[in-house]
Amino acid sequence: MQSLMRRIDGLWLGALLLWLLPFAALLILGLVWLRQEGLVLVWLGSILLFSAVGFGLQVWLKNRQQIKLDAARTEADPSWSPAADGAWAIIEDFANSVEPDDWPLEEGVRLGELARLSLEKVARHFHPEVEQPLLELRVPHALMVIERASRDLRETITEQIPFSHRLTVGSLARAYRWKPFAERVLGLYRAGRWVVSPPNALLNEAWAHLRKRGFAMAQRDVYRWLLQEYVRKVGVYAIDLYSGRLLLSEDSPVKRLTQTSRADLEAATLAATEEGGELPGEPLRILVLGRSNAGKSSLINLLFGQLRTATDVLPDTTRALTPYRLERDGLEIGLIFDTPGAERLSHKALNEAATAADMIIWVSAAHRPDRQTERQTLDALRTIQAARVDRRPPPMLIAVTHIDRLRPLREWLPPYDLTDSSSLKAMSIQAAVTALAADLDVPIANVIPVCLAEGRVYNVADSLWTAILNQMDHAQRTRLLRCRDESRREENWNLLRRQLANAGRFLLALPKRVSAKH
Repeated sequence: MQSLMRRIDGLWLGALLLWLLPFAALLILGLVWLRQEGLVLVWLGSILLFSAVGFGLQVWLKNRQQIKLDAARTEADPSWSPAADGAWAIIEDFANSVEPDDWPLEEGVRLGELARLSLEKVARHFHPEVEQPLLELRVPHALMVIERASRDLRETITEQIPFSHRLTVGSLARAYRWKPFAERVLGLYRAGRWVVSPPNALLNEAWAHLRKRGFAMAQRDVYRWLLQEYVRKVGVYAIDLYSGRLLLSEDSPVKRLTQTSRADLEAATLAATEEGGELPGEPLRILVLGRSNAGKSSLINLLFGQLRTATDVLPDTTRALTPYRLERDGLEIGLIFDTPGAERLSHKALNEAATAADMIIWVSAAHRPDRQTERQTLDALRTIQAARVDRRPPPMLIAVTHIDRLRPLREWLPPYDLTDSSSLKAMSIQAAVTALAADLDVPIANVIPVCLAEGRVYNVADSLWTAILNQMDHAQRTRLLRCRDESRREENWNLLRRQLANAGRFLLALPKRVSAKH
């Protein structure tokens, strides 16, 4: 305190006191007048009332701010693979453990350490066998992670923190530097209030304590949220990187055709190359599987709406995967693949077709109870898909055909309400759907009964197509992962080709540079 007083010029302090003297006199005279008029209790009550209203308003504002912060919180990408979901759980636990006291704002180097720890936790999850997993980080991708996380955090701060666009680094530093001096001056002021008016000082101290708690909590919550968001942002890009999803290119991988889909589109009847014009992007790949004579080709004919083939009917038998271009409302562009019976496809061909698919429609006949081979095929597919932790399995729908052949055989008066117990046909269809869901181990909600017979078409354009649209988000996420994998492989080859070409040019020009120096 003595050192502080020595720093203050006495004349300046006297001038300041003279300036404050009229206000102090007004305060004292006001208190005397309130006492003479008997309004001291009214004045104290008004202070309590307005203080309570102000505190309630402050709590409401704090809650409103918290709601906004929660809405801006970074969440996991639904298109992540199961392995990436495990890494996100680690990042969430780490973010929730971050405390502002452990990472002071004035120590910028510590924030870099926080980012390094976040990266290391993700790297450790994807490379548990490596002693130093961070060394598995490629240099261009490491720079991209920090760059994108900082960019996103800047946008979030600008949108969510009031007056952040006016805040400078220098003002933050000065605020922290002058904090001790401001606390000492505030202590002198508060001590003076006790001498002038003890009751007033007591009320103000109590209100200041509540207000300080509220403000301190708000500031602490905001800073904790910033730290947690910083961890999550770095974690998101680190997961994209270590799971193989992060590309050096900013372009979406679904905006251009993959080589596989380009070849399939060219093989499809009336493909885009014959129609002219640029293709809009990577199509959604829908694979139709099932046993022979289950109705796969007929189902494809009915799903097309307007058939895009040279003839009006697809071949009765198919010997290989046959692509057809599909365009309907709700689907930008799609490729649908007709297949021979699943029992006629080799194990390798079946797995490759399912791996390249974004959605699978399994066609099964309702009047054929022998489904052991279908269950074995689906179990084999599910086992292979579960083993791939870098990809999510495509959504699967089951189309139950030939429902018109269920008992009573001669009755066919659609539509049928499957909850109507008074209709024998509806009960038979419901029983077939329930049995098939159990036999194939699929959710009953994904089992759609349809009829494909000529003159008896039922439930294809409405229920089945609605089910396909309901699975569209899941299918598009599957397509994104598939395209990202292929784009990453193509990007690696293109980078290697350019690097080798540039290295060759450098070596060819090296003798000239050496001779020029000599």
